[in-house]
Amino acid sequence: MPRHFRRSRPAGRLIGFISLAFAAVLVTAGIWWVAASTGAGPAASPATAARTTAAAGPEDPGQGSTSSMPSSAAATNPATGRVDTLDGLVPDYVLPPIEDGMVPVLTKIPTEQNVVFLTLDDGAVKRESDLALLEKNGIHASLFLANTFIAGDPQFFEQFTDAGNLVENHSMSHNLGFIQLGYEAQKAEICGMADYAEQHYGRRPVFFRPPGGPYTQATRQAAAACGMKALVDWEAKANAKGMDYQVGAGLRPGDIVLMHFRPEFAEDLAAFTAAQKAAGLKVVLLEDYLATR
Repeated sequence: MPRHFRRSRPAGRLIGFISLAFAAVLVTAGIWWVAASTGAGPAASPATAARTTAAAGPEDPGQGSTSSMPSSAAATNPATGRVDTLDGLVPDYVLPPIEDGMVPVLTKIPTEQNVVFLTLDDGAVKRESDLALLEKNGIHASLFLANTFIAGDPQFFEQFTDAGNLVENHSMSHNLGFIQLGYEAQKAEICGMADYAEQHYGRRPVFFRPPGGPYTQATRQAAAACGMKALVDWEAKANAKGMDYQVGAGLRPGDIVLMHFRPEFAEDLAAFTAAQKAAGLKVVLLEDYLATR
């Protein structure tokens, strides 16, 4: 073989090596291009993941706070870990926790949603027509019942709970001097009614309303000791065939409305629904909105 061919062999091997390396680069580049175009690719490094998480910011627990959320969206309620929609409504308030051994007090719900909450007290007047009116208007209500009014016929209100209404705690005796009682006496009133309601309606109340509305720190402590999650009062009332407002001249988003089982139930409910519709509000069960059912 001519000598110049023998001298060119090392150069040929070098050229072949370079060709193979170039081909490998092209193949690698093609793999990365395909991965990028399909959304696949290597996992981010721990440092990159940490930077991404930090940029997103911490999760907002939302305890006792409001936030602006679209009514058509769904959101995870921090209190329950579940998604609450309420037929398209997203709760934007979370019930505050018990602090210093005292339940929080609610007179209205601070919310940007167009919702209103109806609560019915006592249970002294018992008519099936009242339930029929609630159902006709598509309303579920929180029933703050007192033992002294329902002990003679507790089964009557089972039809209300079967229809989706919930029984809450209004004490055993409905003593209008409730705050004059000592701590142990208040606790006996609240715990006694909670036990009674759980026995007869299969659910332990989570809200307490003191007779007449007034309360003290001892009341809030006694309610917490009995397993209540909040003391619920009001700022609007359907009463004497009309509406009474502590603030303003009409219903506002988040209002908790007081009403009673009285002979004028139909007229009071009509006054409430007229005010509710005039304000463009949706009646929502308080327990559903606060995820305490």
